[in-house]
Amino acid sequence: MRKENTGKLRIIPLGGLEQIGMNITAFEYEDSIIVLDCGLAFPEDDMLGIDLVIPDVTYLKDHIEKVKGFVITHGHEDHIGALPYVLKDINVPIYTTKLTMGIIDNKLKEHNLLRTTKRKIVRHGQSINLGQFRIEFIKTNHSIQDASALAIYSPAGTVVHTGDFKVDYTPVFGDAIDLQRFAEIGKKGVLALMSDSTNAERKGFTQSERTVGITFDHIFAEHQNTRIIIATFASNVDRVQQIINSAYKYGRKVVVEGRSMVNIISTASELGYLNVPAKTLIDIDEMRNYPPEKMVLITTGSQGESMAALSRMAADVHRKVTIQPNDTIIFSSNPIPGNEKSVSRVINELSAKGAKVIFQEAHVSGHACQEELKLIYSLVKPKYAIPVHGEYRHLKANSEIALALGIPRENVFIIQSGDVLELTEESAKLVDKVHTGTILVDGLGVGDVGNIVLRDRQHLAEDGIIIVVLTLERGTNRLLAGPDIVSRGFVYVRESEGLMEEARHVISESLDRCLSGRRADWNRIKVAIRDTMNDFIWKKTKRRPMIIPIIMDV
Repeated sequence: MRKENTGKLRIIPLGGLEQIGMNITAFEYEDSIIVLDCGLAFPEDDMLGIDLVIPDVTYLKDHIEKVKGFVITHGHEDHIGALPYVLKDINVPIYTTKLTMGIIDNKLKEHNLLRTTKRKIVRHGQSINLGQFRIEFIKTNHSIQDASALAIYSPAGTVVHTGDFKVDYTPVFGDAIDLQRFAEIGKKGVLALMSDSTNAERKGFTQSERTVGITFDHIFAEHQNTRIIIATFASNVDRVQQIINSAYKYGRKVVVEGRSMVNIISTASELGYLNVPAKTLIDIDEMRNYPPEKMVLITTGSQGESMAALSRMAADVHRKVTIQPNDTIIFSSNPIPGNEKSVSRVINELSAKGAKVIFQEAHVSGHACQEELKLIYSLVKPKYAIPVHGEYRHLKANSEIALALGIPRENVFIIQSGDVLELTEESAKLVDKVHTGTILVDGLGVGDVGNIVLRDRQHLAEDGIIIVVLTLERGTNRLLAGPDIVSRGFVYVRESEGLMEEARHVISESLDRCLSGRRADWNRIKVAIRDTMNDFIWKKTKRRPMIIPIIMDV
């Protein structure tokens, strides 16, 4: 145990800064580490074939004896999605609220981790003790129920982490955010506030979730003779509740489509977070028993994801639902930055089928705008401000709010993943950088696809591949068959027979030169084939496909 660490609180984000997604932060005080959230990110466009991106938790593995538990703010993928992968190395208890735990349990079940993982449900207002820390869960509002802010009490002082939040005085379910508790904690003195920056660039207040319900009522009233299909985030239980309310009011049956949607809705109903009138929800197979104008479909795919239900409907590959010219389709979400192209592609496909697409007014954000952030800063009165959750520009906008409210510039920290921020009652400074990074998940493989494999995929995707096959006699190295050339994704062979014939000729000459030497080892032959082919193809086509020589011996 190093002595200089005594009495200092270290905040170490292991992911989630300079990006939306993959939120995970370690808080360390002497012999205790707690981990706040454990999320995944979705792959960038250049990560070909990758399904998910999870944080590299080497730092936690290296200090496993200190790690006391995961405390989770809410049940969105970018805060819980990496748990099943990380728990395999860091098997410590999980503490969170009821609905969040219900969603985590579904994930653990899929990965066969339910029996081996300790889980404890915490109510808002309760505290838990983990090592040197006491953590209090504070009620907030977000686009999923049971979201929490956390007050983290350590001997060095109190840190308040807002989690993802907005201030909703008229939530659809449950109570409004517990502003009184933020104020009480603020009165006692708060060392640092880590607050959600997602909407820090937007002026004003975020509208209440309830305003979407009013919009749905208007849309349902205007479109009484059409089938209505609504795409939203699976996790937005309140949104689903409001769709069900409007459907019930206008005498429509509701079908839920999309695996994640079905899972979360059944979890929310079982735990009492969703109130569905009897006989309103029907199975997708019963849909044919009702006229289209009596139907509402709630579906996944509001982000244009290619495998999600709405995208499959738009592309005519959905087994049970075909888009009709009279359908009204509502996108109840905003495109996440980077998804705009996919969303607009799906909107175009749906419009081309004659459906009416509504994508402007049926959504409100789950994140705080500038006035709400000012409110939280004013209640909590932190000494230090640490903007979190967002790209650099969002963190910057949040830091400007802190400065405008009188927090001195030297007390505002825009940190990056891997930075170690050390806090005492008197000081805060960046003292170190720890190893962080991303681990790519492809199918069942976790971490077996790295930069080199991705580079190969990029190469194959951009230039194609040529395979040169030949057979040599063992011992004498006499050429028995070949060279044969197989190509994929390079040129259409039937139309390029001349080019292939010429390539075969060039390789044969190069082989003759190699084999006439006394010691023709196979590596040298392979290199010669690769170099000859590269030069020839580049001269002829100005392309550089991947070239793989295969030599067989008989």
